[in-house]
Amino acid sequence: MARVFSGIQPSGVPTLGNYLGAIRNWVALQDAHDCLFCVVDLHAITVWQDPSGLRQATREMAASVMACGIDPARHILFHQSAVPAHAELAWIFNCVARLGWLNRMTQFKDKSGKDREAASAGLYVYPNLMAADILAYHATLVPVGDDQRQHIELANDIAQKFNHDYGREFFPLIEAAIPVTSARVMSLRDGTRKMSKSDPSDQSRINLTDDTDSIVQKIRKAKTDPAPLPETLAELEARPEARNLVGIYAALTEATPEDVLRRFAGQGFGQFKPALAECVAETLRPIRAETLRLMADTTALDAGLRAGAARAAAIAEPILRETQALVGLLPAR
Repeated sequence: MARVFSGIQPSGVPTLGNYLGAIRNWVALQDAHDCLFCVVDLHAITVWQDPSGLRQATREMAASVMACGIDPARHILFHQSAVPAHAELAWIFNCVARLGWLNRMTQFKDKSGKDREAASAGLYVYPNLMAADILAYHATLVPVGDDQRQHIELANDIAQKFNHDYGREFFPLIEAAIPVTSARVMSLRDGTRKMSKSDPSDQSRINLTDDTDSIVQKIRKAKTDPAPLPETLAELEARPEARNLVGIYAALTEATPEDVLRRFAGQGFGQFKPALAECVAETLRPIRAETLRLMADTTALDAGLRAGAARAAAIAEPILRETQALVGLLPAR
């Protein structure tokens, strides 16, 4: 059985975009794989975080993914910083990876912006930590979006160079599990931009803990155009906001956008938006209730994450110790 590793940033309560684009796919992987799910709080601090806010956001993300269907009894859910093997292996990988490899990472260029000299060293080398996250467990399958493919390629470069340098096929090759069909949910205010927690307007997104009234109001105010829904998908190409709402409805009902258009063709958004809002609300109602229930007892939630970390460490520690021995480091004990 392939071992899956998946990490998610502690951005607090996920959005509908996070759910449809990633989390729902992770839930499906549990039936046929050995899975580790990790809230990557060490990755989060590559940019400054308010300490209390980071702790809250880590708990909210853990509670949310459990509410969506991630089962910590069957698989492993933990927060990254609780397993020291991640950071220890990352340092070894810092010494294996080449500067030229990191210089090609497009996400550093995007995230650091124009003033790269002011970016943290952690932001520059975080792909090495991502490689450590995966290879600390000898995971071979990583569900990612297409924008993360480059990081999986780098992780494989690191693994192959390590194996070559130390004369042993120790780290396995990793496969990026990129869904063939994955919902790309856009902002409710701008159909050309992804739905994101970083958008200053809460009206641009639907959070998994939004209540029915909030969902209805956000969908009602979502940007659209005056034309009715067309009969074909091609006619939506120049209408990003309309295409986004149709895509959300299709993803939630497990239909195709073409199916949705066949049902609603010729109708205006005054008819379509209430149907969409009802669909969103029905999907999120149990997720919201379970997230709030879990967040009501953070002592139990923290204990569950620590238990998951202990199970994760039991897998990672022997791999780390063998890595250190291959490098030539004396045993710590």
